[in-house]
Amino acid sequence: MQQDMLALIRDGQTYSKTWPLKRELAAIFMEYRMIKATKLGIDLLPLLAILSLMVQVTLLGFDYMPQAIACSLFMLSIPVQGFYWLGKRANTPLPQSMANWYHQIHQQMTEEGCHLPATSGKPRYQELAVLLKQAFEKMDKAFTKDMF
Repeated sequence: MQQDMLALIRDGQTYSKTWPLKRELAAIFMEYRMIKATKLGIDLLPLLAILSLMVQVTLLGFDYMPQAIACSLFMLSIPVQGFYWLGKRANTPLPQSMANWYHQIHQQMTEEGCHLPATSGKPRYQELAVLLKQAFEKMDKAFTKDMF
């Protein structure tokens, strides 16, 4: 169980690095918002956790140290929760309509001359992230504008 959770967190980190952070995708997928929030949490929450601990101990005294530590640990766990969600999402198979869209994009990119790995019958969100990243990197603006 613990190994599965660590694997999901690792998958979430990989997925967040793979997913193209384009505004065109923000209206369709919630990954854009989740990745931005997780990155903000990584940058901001350690400072807030330390500040919260110091303020609570200063104002309330050392009698409230366990509560202050619990509050700080919760703040530090929020980015981990984001990576866990992203890992679960990365390993989730695409719904049928999204899978059809995935196959359509894959076929069009192959026709344009892009060398892509063969598609599986049930693609996951991770494969969609890889395909979309390649579409934004290798294809021209007209192709991506037509798709989104």
